Amino acid sequence: MMHLKTLALAPPPGLSYFPSLASPQKTLKFHQFFVLLLTFIAYAAFHASRKPPSIVKSILTHETLAANATAAFNSGQDPLRNQTGWAPFDGPRGPHRLGELDLVFLLAYAIGMYFSGHIGDSIDLRIFLTVGMVGSGIFVIIFGLGYFIHLHSFGAFLFIQVVCGLFQSVGWPCVVSVVGNWFCKAKRGLIMGVWNSHMSVGNIIGSLVASSVLGYGWGWSFVLPGIFIILVAIFVYLFLVVNPEIMGFVLSREEVEMSVEGMSLVEPEKVEIDEGVVDSEDEGAVAIGFLEAWRLPHVGSYAFCLFFSKLVAYTFLYWLPFYIRHTAVDGVHLSHKTAGILSVVFDIGGVFGGISAGLISDLIEARAITSVVFLILSIPALIFYRLYGSISIFTNAILMFASGLLVNGPYSLITTAVATDLGGALGPLLAGYISTRGWNSVFFMLIVSISIAVVLLIHVVKSEIKGKLNEGKWLWSSIIAH
Repeated sequence: MMHLKTLALAPPPGLSYFPSLASPQKTLKFHQFFVLLLTFIAYAAFHASRKPPSIVKSILTHETLAANATAAFNSGQDPLRNQTGWAPFDGPRGPHRLGELDLVFLLAYAIGMYFSGHIGDSIDLRIFLTVGMVGSGIFVIIFGLGYFIHLHSFGAFLFIQVVCGLFQSVGWPCVVSVVGNWFCKAKRGLIMGVWNSHMSVGNIIGSLVASSVLGYGWGWSFVLPGIFIILVAIFVYLFLVVNPEIMGFVLSREEVEMSVEGMSLVEPEKVEIDEGVVDSEDEGAVAIGFLEAWRLPHVGSYAFCLFFSKLVAYTFLYWLPFYIRHTAVDGVHLSHKTAGILSVVFDIGGVFGGISAGLISDLIEARAITSVVFLILSIPALIFYRLYGSISIFTNAILMFASGLLVNGPYSLITTAVATDLGGALGPLLAGYISTRGWNSVFFMLIVSISIAVVLLIHVVKSEIKGKLNEGKWLWSSIIAH
């Protein structure tokens, strides 16, 4: 496994105010649960602060009078019924520019992820994570202040998104490194499936908060999530213990097997690597570099598979409320607020998808097979959502839930940093351009991306099946054992 430097760190300051939280008053299991909870809430706050752009997209762009009229009819009295857009996003190129905002944010995020992983190896992760959260909150708030100060400079919005993306990139390497310090690899599929639902939970919180205040001006949709992540950052600074040794716990070699080096590229607890592994306990072992990590078995396949699957997931993350707003459901166009709130159903499905994928993976001990099954099933789910989601709000919600469950399920099993986030950056940009040609084209792009992701994992699936057969057991025999 990758080598993780153990830093001599002091306990977080909050424990001096609440000494009952420290050992020996509290057990190892208590601290493991507390670390899971804090990192879960921290990363949920990161995702909550990413949701406002998707919620306000339909407000920033120019809308036809017909769409506004149906929204007013549907909601009774839509306070935004006379909305004509917000320069510089109100012209014909409005969706393109919104897609470009998503692109620069996610490019900055992807590049920052690489450097954040290395920086986190040499400084206190608690401090580093706190800085990332506070910085993210400040620049999310600054974006929202553009509404109150009547900011209409596209360059200024681009700059804000770039800096915000850099601060956001601190979150993932930090929280996963901390969790890796505390937990063993046993049953990690289910554990990480539950823990990874922080992304969907954060999206739900961000969508609900941003949608609920749209009537007061779109700026509030940024200000409140920005304040939320700063408040969570305070708790992280006060209470997060990044390493069990700080509390006097010494884990066995098996218990620290999941520890990794800041996720420069690959997070091993989610990518099974059965050969060519560098053991961090071996004498003279060194950290695996960027190029060396790519040479490990199946790393490239998982990375590019998730490149395309993340392209799909991030397209929904940044454009689903816009799509719902501009697609008639049961013959009417939903209001901005209703569209934003309805979009959380996709993320609710994502919560169940991550947990179920992790559980299935633990039962059959085959991560690639589980991922491929979810991806294949997501293709008809997306087709049905596009074809029949407009029948009624009920059918829209059911099909959206199924799509979220199947699209987000593999996230609990495989993840990488730079490659996949470049895929995430590409999806929203393409959606911004392609949506002006019709939503059928967007869904076609999503289905093609999923198909490519499946193809990239086929040889890994064959390897898993071959391994099971060589061990003398069928794929499903592990279920019987449980």
